[in-house]
Amino acid sequence: MNFIFLGPPGAGKGSLAVKVAEDYKIPHISTGDIFRANIKNQTPLGLKVKAIIDSGSLVSDDLTCELVKDRISKDDCKNGFILDGFPRTIPQAEMFVSICPEVAVVNFQAEDELVIKRLSTRRVCRNCGANYNVLTLPPKKEGVCDKCGGEIYQRDDDKQESILHRMEVYREQTEPLIKFYTEMGKIYNFDSAIETNELLKEFKKVFPVEK
Repeated sequence: MNFIFLGPPGAGKGSLAVKVAEDYKIPHISTGDIFRANIKNQTPLGLKVKAIIDSGSLVSDDLTCELVKDRISKDDCKNGFILDGFPRTIPQAEMFVSICPEVAVVNFQAEDELVIKRLSTRRVCRNCGANYNVLTLPPKKEGVCDKCGGEIYQRDDDKQESILHRMEVYREQTEPLIKFYTEMGKIYNFDSAIETNELLKEFKKVFPVEK
């Protein structure tokens, strides 16, 4: 099964994607990971991306789609994949339809208040990248990662001003995708206010795990 996870920052896409990837045995793919992997491995596409980023420009929709197309052609995607953070815009979505017409779009519905609360209380390990939340998932020792002992900190983009800006960008660029995929009959709405394990149960009712 091929999935696109769509929703505002802080809606819980990443948390559910980790569990779905494990249970359905399909990879969880973000465009950021694709960019970094290609740049690190100095692939032809990676060299193009690096040159664009180094020049201070944005990676074009064409090149982004080319990178995604290359990634989902790998063997680990033969049984499906989860795309998280792509497509971001209508042009990307239109291009991706020709690349992969069979896809289910999972839309995480979340109120602004919930998004702000989740993101502003999120903390990350500076060393290993493990995620914590001061309200729902605090580390055993304040400021210290349970996994590696690294320093836990609040990212700049999880601070109030940045959160409001990210939400504004999401509404302008990505929210129109909801209408786009609804008209195509590909969208499935889920209430992301519920706890991740409960959300996974709801997800499996709609998309049963293939035996």
